[in-house]
Amino acid sequence: MELWNISAIDQHAHNLLQPEAITRYPYAAAFSEAHHTDIINYHARHTLFYRRSLRDMADLLKCEPQESEILAKRDNLGLENLTKTCFNAANLDTILLDDGFLPEEILPWQWHQQFVGVKRLLRIENLAQNLIPQVNSFAEFWERFRAEIDPPPPEVVGFKSIAAYRTGLEIQPVNIELAKSQFNAIKKITGEKPPRLNNKPLIDFLVIQTLEVAAKHKIPIQFHTGIGDPDLDLRLSNPLHLRFLLEDNRFRNAPIVLLHASYPYTREAGYLASVYPNVYIGFGLVIPSLSVAGMRCVVRELMELAPISKLMYSSDAHLIPDLYYLGAKWGRKVLGEVLDESVKDGDLTVKEAEEIAVDILRRNACNIYHL
Repeated sequence: MELWNISAIDQHAHNLLQPEAITRYPYAAAFSEAHHTDIINYHARHTLFYRRSLRDMADLLKCEPQESEILAKRDNLGLENLTKTCFNAANLDTILLDDGFLPEEILPWQWHQQFVGVKRLLRIENLAQNLIPQVNSFAEFWERFRAEIDPPPPEVVGFKSIAAYRTGLEIQPVNIELAKSQFNAIKKITGEKPPRLNNKPLIDFLVIQTLEVAAKHKIPIQFHTGIGDPDLDLRLSNPLHLRFLLEDNRFRNAPIVLLHASYPYTREAGYLASVYPNVYIGFGLVIPSLSVAGMRCVVRELMELAPISKLMYSSDAHLIPDLYYLGAKWGRKVLGEVLDESVKDGDLTVKEAEEIAVDILRRNACNIYHL
């Protein structure tokens, strides 16, 4: 099934790097979650993702499938023309940007609007740690934090939490007095510079308070789940740890989006989406980072049990525009192949499969983000 005629909504991605920042990262760094130079400079180039992507980018840029040739072609185009080429080829309608990743090195979300529609995802941990040096008390911190999210800025269509990276997904209720004491301890240590927020009681408190605001305004909150860089303890990023939040009726009106198909906890994510009405799943990062067989497996596992109305395309594209194109190419190709299999198996009719392709590539995101 060919799906290139469907204009996609990329419901989770990141801002591109500033031109001067791009030179600090080897090309292969965009094809790995690793930090270690041995991985980035050698082993990343021996992944199926990297080798397949060289051919894909060479086809797009009309050059030989060698990194040096691709880099030369990209340099000749320049960042704006390269971005235009990748975004046009990806056939994207709208991108939702989490601009909390490498905030000092990225281009502003407004810059991306020259190529595609853009909405923001507000990363709550970044908001909190940037506010801490600006205030003198927990009361002031809390007042300013709430003012930033309630109501959310007009361009913000959802919140984002990286609790999985910092302290894990087993979010628990925290009273305001404990949150205040943790804030005071952090403030005493960090003083006037922004801390790296990794205090579990304070993060849990902020996540729960943000969920209340999300439920009030009926907007989604995205959670990083599953794979990530080595900063993350994979054991604590299993979405099953979110049970307390999923069982709490206060948050029923807040769509909770599990990012990255929760890989390798994909079936767990599918189960949660099948039994909790406000759980949704995006499959960016695993598409396009896995082998083709791996990507098919993830989409199959999600569709085994999860309602189709809960699944959404995303790329988790970051650093370079190439990843927007690669995510869109393989998101469509793999989804089309799995839908074809479902038709052959008798799970779907051809018409149903065509409708589902639109649902996953754009309609579901339109509905939950009110686009």
